[in-house]
Amino acid sequence: MATFLLRRFGLMLLTLWLLSLLVFLAGQVLPGDPGRAILGPLAAQSAVQALDTQLGVNSPLLTRYLSWLGGIFRGDLGLSYSYRSAVAPFVWHALFNSLKLAALAFVVVVPLGIAGGVLAALRAGRLTDRIISVTGLSLATVPEFVSGIVVIVLFAVTWKVLPVTASAGQGAPAGAQLEHLILPAIPLVFVLFGYFARMARAGTIDALAADYTRTAVLKGLPRRTVLLRHVLRNSLLPTITVIATQTGYLIGGLVVVETLFNYQGIGNLIYKAAQSKDFPMLEAGVLTVGVVYALATLAADLLLIALSPRLRASALGSARAGQEGGAA
Repeated sequence: MATFLLRRFGLMLLTLWLLSLLVFLAGQVLPGDPGRAILGPLAAQSAVQALDTQLGVNSPLLTRYLSWLGGIFRGDLGLSYSYRSAVAPFVWHALFNSLKLAALAFVVVVPLGIAGGVLAALRAGRLTDRIISVTGLSLATVPEFVSGIVVIVLFAVTWKVLPVTASAGQGAPAGAQLEHLILPAIPLVFVLFGYFARMARAGTIDALAADYTRTAVLKGLPRRTVLLRHVLRNSLLPTITVIATQTGYLIGGLVVVETLFNYQGIGNLIYKAAQSKDFPMLEAGVLTVGVVYALATLAADLLLIALSPRLRASALGSARAGQEGGAA
């Protein structure tokens, strides 16, 4: 198991290095001049060139990349062009905000999606199955800005039961913060419910038709025991993978929701950094999202191995084969 973890960790580091390379190169080829974006369109060209030199924009590309990468290993994410201060505090604050919103959406949609998918599978082909499947598919196709506007009009404008913004202000109590996050979490629940429910439904149907389920039924085990010990444990494996892949979306892909609700999350931070040509902020934000996504995928792999003896045996077998190949 230790060998397997080391291999997965090494693969994760390689992926993050490739991501850092792509992010840095993409930031350098974006159109626009950082000096001009900071000083404005009326600034003299000499002042713009002087600022670009001070920021290091005119340095060779390899020198800038190695300097940026070395700073990351030292815990220095760079200096923001727009704020002229360290990037790290802005990124950590925005990441923490996005994690709060994502956690609230996860707490609601994961049990709801799994329960809906399992119920649809147990009633496959019946009215309940059709209602859950059609509802989930319909909600998943509605863009976040459409569902966001609808919930704002209903809950904040018409009924006035929830605040329209997602930020409760500095030093607000936990209850007030939760109240402000409910409204932006609703569009996320709408989008993700269909994905989670469909995966849970497909996995449950496959598990119900598996040999181990028929064997458990023939042994005379109660239906509840069969569902909990045999069906759900195996049917949730593909759902766990989908949940892990959606973590990156919930952390860094909430630009529309965060902008609509005026929420200072990392998706909104990346969007504003791209607009203002603040390349250090942009690169640090995207790389942070990549780290979160890689960690979520690694956690999902470990959970899958813990839940499935077959996957655990396969992982350990691959690790042993790698050790034997290295010894040979």
